[in-house]
Amino acid sequence: MTSVFLKDEKYYLRSLGEDPRKEIADLRKQFPLLADDIQIPEYFEKEQFFSTVFRISSAGMQLWTHYDVMDNFLIQVTGKKKVVLYSPRDAPYLYLSGTKSEVLDVDEPDLKKYPLFVKARRYECQLNAGDVLFIPALWFHNVTSEEFGVGVNVFWKHLPSNCYDKTDTYGNKDLAAASRAVQILDRALKTLEELPEEYRDFYGRRMVLRIQEKTYSTNYE
Repeated sequence: MTSVFLKDEKYYLRSLGEDPRKEIADLRKQFPLLADDIQIPEYFEKEQFFSTVFRISSAGMQLWTHYDVMDNFLIQVTGKKKVVLYSPRDAPYLYLSGTKSEVLDVDEPDLKKYPLFVKARRYECQLNAGDVLFIPALWFHNVTSEEFGVGVNVFWKHLPSNCYDKTDTYGNKDLAAASRAVQILDRALKTLEELPEEYRDFYGRRMVLRIQEKTYSTNYE
């Protein structure tokens, strides 16, 4: 029998809703014959459920460093994966563009381009068939398939539903209040552009200090 997989190509499947813009991925709907084979840990209430994402990937496939706004389980059904994680507090060192890090190669990063990346504390684990990894919301994670494998992500809402963006079907859109805050900040920064450079620098630093005083927490790692 001839293999349909080409030697030098990588393959990746991520399940989606029938209309990805409006519907979540749900293993029970997209792959009903497989759903009973996956036992979801009883860690949250039924009404908190958000999505189950079915994934198939060939060896060497890497998912870029990113964060999600919901807690999730990564269930490794077959194969092996390497997972690298970074704390939310390391966000200043990850060169973010939206929810993703611009540092694509976390094993051999370009430190001339991303010098602050060395300050990010790395946590690493290997998932084998049957393993389940809990990935808390906002924790950055980079996933590499070390061999052909099948996995399932289970996302759930650990916050009240009205905290989340109603249009989010992937679990990675920033919380509604956070998005509004960023929009307000962008308008404030635009206003600061009206000032001479010396004053813009001074009031910019004052704004940073105010944000730190009002929002930074010392209660989690």
